[in-house]
Amino acid sequence: MPKTNEFSNLVAFEVNMKNFQAIIFDLDGTLIDTLRDIALSVNQALEKFNLPIHPVDSYRLKVGNGAWMTISRSLGDDKQHLIDKVLELQRNYYDEHCFDHTRPYPGIPEMLRDLKKNHFRSAVLSNKPDHFTKRLVNHFFAAHLFDFIRGQLPDVPLKPDPAAALAIADQFGAAPERIVYLGDTAVDMLTARAAGMFAIGAAWGFRDCSELVNNGCQTIIDHPSRLIQFLKK
Repeated sequence: MPKTNEFSNLVAFEVNMKNFQAIIFDLDGTLIDTLRDIALSVNQALEKFNLPIHPVDSYRLKVGNGAWMTISRSLGDDKQHLIDKVLELQRNYYDEHCFDHTRPYPGIPEMLRDLKKNHFRSAVLSNKPDHFTKRLVNHFFAAHLFDFIRGQLPDVPLKPDPAAALAIADQFGAAPERIVYLGDTAVDMLTARAAGMFAIGAAWGFRDCSELVNNGCQTIIDHPSRLIQFLKK
């Protein structure tokens, strides 16, 4: 992964950092490391159909656009008709095993407490199904740390469509340009830019820094503690 100091000049325009009011976080690869549990849940479903499984690390490039797309990327071109059946098995397994290996990234709990202490509002927006999103966030973090928690909902387009991010901005009562969006994939950077929010890349996540830069990232942080430093400049 490229070193983040290579991207120190990424801020695309002058910003008064103290004008930021709120932060929207992606979940997987940003707040919590879910990679192994997701990979194992998909692989066990593939095995049930006697299909090839994939290395855990390969799922870094399969996740990010929702569970349906993760399954699609895990199947061969000639097995796409099995997506819904494999997805059902995957969700059943994940429901029982989503906490097996998943943990918050180092520094995340402290970062969230610092944000709250400094009166920043915060929300989670994930392409993970809404019930899994809420279950994981409520398991790992104190309820008072987030104003809103939102995952995939029926009839709401997935990221990078900005609709869900803009709905959260309305709930905050904040203009999009006064909201920071922190995520670890191209999907997150595209969401932030489409919504008119300030796009920050998490260098510790599932994708490398070049993907973030190439998809509109405005700055990159290499540790969660850097977020509050950025906001208070």
